[in-house]
This record gives sequence, structure tokens and C-alpha cells, in this order.
Amino acid sequence: MIRLDTSDAGFADAFDALVNARREADSDVSRDVAAIIARVRAQGDDAVRTLTVDFDRHDLDRTGWRIPREACVEALNGLEPGLRQALELARDRIAAYHEKQRPQDSVTEEPNGIRTGARWSAVSAAGVYVPGGRAAYPSSVLMNTVPAKVAGVDRLVMVTPTPGGEANPLVLAAAALGGVDEVWRIGGAQAVAALAYGTDRIRPVDVITGPGNAWVAEAKRQVYGVVGIDMVAGPSEIVVVADGRNDPEWTAADLLSQSEHDPTSQSILFTDDAGFADKVAAAVDRQIDTLSTARVARAAWDANGAIILVPSLADAIPLVDRLAPEHLELACDDADALFAQVRHAGSVFLGRHTPEAVGDYVAGPNHVLPTGRRARFSSGLSVLDFMKRTSFLSLGPAGLAAIGPAAVALAEAEGLPAHARSVALRLSS
Repeated sequence: MIRLDTSDAGFADAFDALVNARREADSDVSRDVAAIIARVRAQGDDAVRTLTVDFDRHDLDRTGWRIPREACVEALNGLEPGLRQALELARDRIAAYHEKQRPQDSVTEEPNGIRTGARWSAVSAAGVYVPGGRAAYPSSVLMNTVPAKVAGVDRLVMVTPTPGGEANPLVLAAAALGGVDEVWRIGGAQAVAALAYGTDRIRPVDVITGPGNAWVAEAKRQVYGVVGIDMVAGPSEIVVVADGRNDPEWTAADLLSQSEHDPTSQSILFTDDAGFADKVAAAVDRQIDTLSTARVARAAWDANGAIILVPSLADAIPLVDRLAPEHLELACDDADALFAQVRHAGSVFLGRHTPEAVGDYVAGPNHVLPTGRRARFSSGLSVLDFMKRTSFLSLGPAGLAAIGPAAVALAEAEGLPAHARSVALRLSS
């Protein structure tokens, strides 16, 4: 874990190194993924079948390519009542939040009859990737599928690896709640390729969303353009800005909530209280030993954790903007005042009683967020990722007469006579 102080002479260089630290896939991953995608495009189902044997240790022809919806409903009905209620609460809150994101069609009509506007429509088919390796995340199933259904996607397809042929019942239950139409028992870069290009069994989709390992993220990056994607996601991140009035045990737990995801996760604390910083560092070390995820959390905290002392919490905000973190907690009295100064963050959690972990599950805002400083130019998953806007224009004789001559002049200036003629012929009729 790194300890930094903005008053130290070497702070600028040390912070630059922290900002620019690379925790994502290397060129070997890119090369391997390109080979897998090419193989799936050339061999289709045969490649998917062979790669599933290689990576997930089961034969799809024996275990079954698809998991029927009846199995998902059975998994949902078999949940302990309290857990089912928690998933249903999450589904309902996610749906309510995302309903407010649905864009409205627009139309403007001018006195001369020129009519312009835009119409929104959902993509026809969307694919959702659900990890099946280190842990199973039913919350991610809901965060990806519910916005798609709110958008109005007709065909919602889920792919998930099933090591040894075993599917996680929580994931299947969430698929039932999320309205998934097809569940395929495949994962990895080969699943992303199958969704993008299609195979004899699997029809292609228009958009692919969902988290995954470095190979999945790289596969999404490589198929972008053939399909839309939500984002290229990297290791999890959290930045906490907290004063000394916080409980150090709470803050330590917040930092570890991301460290336990993966050894490459990053957790950073900014505080204006040196004594509080010491207490948090001690609490982190103490809490790690109590976690079932201790090995992963320890590796992440030791390699990518940081505690940074600032003169005031306001002084932390420009540094936070440089990090552009996936998650940002503002644990102080007037969190809204600090939030007003924040420009770059995926999602912000305001106040001492708003742990990021609540946002991962039941609050409503989406937990699929930009990582790797991409919050500088992108946003979290939303209904808009499953929709597109079509503009329209309608002209009558008066409208064409009003703006057509300018179009002719510009077309001629650009050396495009057919453009000019298509307008001019109508003006002269």
C-alpha cells in the first residue's frame, strides 16, 4: 500500500505514477483473443464446442448448449425466500431508476412547413455476458438485463461459462427475473465472438454488454463496430474522500469492498486527517484476515492500495478528477458541495451512510461503470446503450424553397453536382 502526502517534494511524480499505473490486459491477451475470434468466425459451432472443452471442461453436446427457461424459473422458485425477495427488490429498483432514462421522441414544425425530429427505438437483439469464474454475480445479471428490457429489446440473450457443466442457480434465477429469452452455456472470448458473428446455433445480436475477465473485455473491444458494446471494462476501482469524523472501520470496509474483487483492483483513500489515515490502514490490515477473500484482497491492497493526505477535502477533488474513478465515495458533512466540484467519476456515493456496496445491489443506479480513467469521456450502462436515435426531416414546397437554394450553393461549392441537381430539379418544377 502506498502512503502519499501532497506536501512531500516528490508527490507530483508519485501521484503521476499512480494515475498512469497500468492494470489491464497486455499484448499477449490481444493476440490470443484475435486468434479465438478468427477461429469462431471460420469454424462456428465446432470452434465454440472445442474451446468449451478446453477452458470449461465439458462437452456442450452432452451437457446441452442452451439452458432452458424452465430451468431458470425452477432455480428462482428454489431460492430461500429472503434471497428471492432481495433479488426482486433489486430488480424493481433497477427498473424504476432506468425507466426515468427512457428518452422521448421529439418533433419541431416551422411555419414554412419544415418538420424535423428524432425517434428512439430499441435494438432488436442484445447479448449479456455473465462471468462464471471467480464468483457468480446475479446482481450483474439484473444490472444488464433490466435496462435492456426497459429499452424494449425484443430478444435478450445471455451467455455464461459453466465450468464442468455446472450452472450457478443464482445466475439462472436472476436470468428469470431479468426476462432473458435465451441462455447459452458458453463463455470466454468465444462466446463474445459467437454473439457478434453468429454460428449455426446462435443468432448474432446487435449489442453486447456485461463484465468479464481480460479476455472477455478484449474480445468486446475487438468486435466493436460489428456490434455495439457497453464499454471495455478493466479492474474495479474505488476512491474514498473522508474526514476524520468517519469510523475508520467503515472506511476500511469500503476500501476492501473493491480490493476483494480481483488482485488488480484499486482502492484509494484521500483524507485531511493523518491520525485517521493511520487508523484506516490498521483497520484494513485487521479486516483482511477476517475475509474469505483475504488472498485476493491482500494482493490488491498491497499492490494497488493508496492512502493520500491532503490539506483539505476540497484539495482532493482535482486529484480525484485526474483518477476519474469508477466509484467515488464522499464521506463528509457537506458531500453535495464536494460533489458539485467533481467532473470525472463513474458513480458517486454521497454521505457517511452511503457505502458503494449498496449501489452494487439494490439502490437502482447501474453498477456497470467505466474503469481505467474512462469516466473522463464515458458513462455507466444505461437504457441508452440498448437504443438508437433516428432523425427525420419532412419538407413541402414552401420548406424546400426556403432552404433548398442554400443546399444547392453548398453542394456546388463542394464539387458534388448530383447533390446540387437533386435539390435544384425540385426547386425549378
